[in-house]
This record gives sequence, structure tokens and C-alpha cells, in this order.
Amino acid sequence: MSQTVKVRYENGVLKPLEPVNLQEGEERIAVLIPIGEERRRILQKYRGALGRATEKEIEELHAEAEWGPL
Repeated sequence: MSQTVKVRYENGVLKPLEPVNLQEGEERIAVLIPIGEERRRILQKYRGALGRATEKEIEELHAEAEWGPL
């Protein structure tokens, strides 16, 4: 199961801004960081495909499609 979480980058560490469903020391985590133009391209690709969806819904669906189970 995948989970999309917003994070803040501080002092070389990504810090989640919401609770995450992970055990302490869990190793198999994939991180996708769409920045600037890439993020806009991803969101534009899916705009309207599911009707009116929020940005968060689109980001969650993209993460699920991109990474799938590890």
C-alpha cells in the first residue's frame, strides 16, 4: 500500500508534515520528489481524467501508479 505524504526539508532531513504508517527503522521506502516543471507536467497529464479531483487526490493516484508495490 502506498501513502503520499507532504514533507519539509530541514537540515538535510525530510520531515513528514503528517503521520506516516511506518515502523521505526523500516528500510523499503521510495521517495519521489517532483519539482517545478515536472510537477506541473504530472498534474497537467491527469487534469480532468477523473472529473473534478483535488490536487491531493491526483498526487495520491500518481504516486500509486508510479511506484506500486515494492
